[in-house]
Amino acid sequence: MSALSPARRAVIDLEAFRSNVRTLAEAAAPAETMIAVKADAYGHGMVPMARAALQGGATSLAVLDIPAALTLRDAGIEAPLFAWLHGPDSDFAAAVAARVDLGVSALWQLEAILAARGSARPRVHLKVDTGLSRNGASVQDWPGLVRRAVEADAAGELHLHAAWSHLADASVEDDEAALARFLEAVAVAEDEGARFPLLHLAASSAGLRMPAARFGMVRFGIAAYGISPFDDATGADLGLVPAMTVESEVASIKRVPAGHGVSYGLTYRTEGESTLALVPLGYADGVPRVAGPRASLLLNGRRFPIAGRVAMDQVVLDVGDHPVAVGDRVVMFGPGTAGEPTAEEWADWAKTIGDEIIARVGHRVQRVYRNELPS
Repeated sequence: MSALSPARRAVIDLEAFRSNVRTLAEAAAPAETMIAVKADAYGHGMVPMARAALQGGATSLAVLDIPAALTLRDAGIEAPLFAWLHGPDSDFAAAVAARVDLGVSALWQLEAILAARGSARPRVHLKVDTGLSRNGASVQDWPGLVRRAVEADAAGELHLHAAWSHLADASVEDDEAALARFLEAVAVAEDEGARFPLLHLAASSAGLRMPAARFGMVRFGIAAYGISPFDDATGADLGLVPAMTVESEVASIKRVPAGHGVSYGLTYRTEGESTLALVPLGYADGVPRVAGPRASLLLNGRRFPIAGRVAMDQVVLDVGDHPVAVGDRVVMFGPGTAGEPTAEEWADWAKTIGDEIIARVGHRVQRVYRNELPS
């Protein structure tokens, strides 16, 4: 598998990712497609996924913060970038110089951007809170934020480019109520003199199932990586292919008698004489400890359950009498086409979401890219 010892790999299929982006862009059209590459592209690797997103038809990229945007600029990516989570020490001057679009949720952020802009004219997206209760201006603060942005735009100090928000994805009714609040906020802003070239509200969920929320652009996140944003449909149901396969190899094997305890706490004991296979993937690599009693991995074309507790660096498989050798490939999750578990199955086992499963894959798991195109 690899010269690394022990071998742990996350194999990233860039063509699957590009295909997902094309599928999503077609679904969102005529709205433009922004692809989120925050959190190191959900654990896939930000720079290669950013390039692949643009090759697949994305017109812009979303990161979380300014340092991530600057990393993409340093990598030679010239497409529009959008960063929206800022602290009081954020380097707005560097962001403005690098032509990074900035989400603005509060008046202090707008004033800090204006103070740092130099002779440049930054492009800003004003965010209103429509019910998610994270960042975004409150209904009370929204008019004042808009008035200051309109004033600065008229003075040539910034480009007032967009109004935006984020949905809670709690229920259809909640999202429709949030959409109504967003439209009300846009109307208030227009009464204050704002003329937005762009509105954006929908992410993966609404981008696929709520056409009224698409406006001029959809910010696709988890769906681009092949994972469904819904509880009632898999990525495969949506025509998407998971881009990441996490694999390792058997590091050791041992034959044990019936009643033999396995892993911390000896919560698992073999039912009969059996072979145990040690796999060097643990919770430090992203294997959810809580999922252990329900989880399985693919080995030699067959799924085997995890025997006992997930440890920091390893899990043990009880393979019974099935043949196994040191070095045999083991798959934690992948697209599911060869019988391996999917990240969505792991999410079910861990009582979480697929986003967390792929984003938590640890840094010591080597990223390997397939189907790269010239940048």
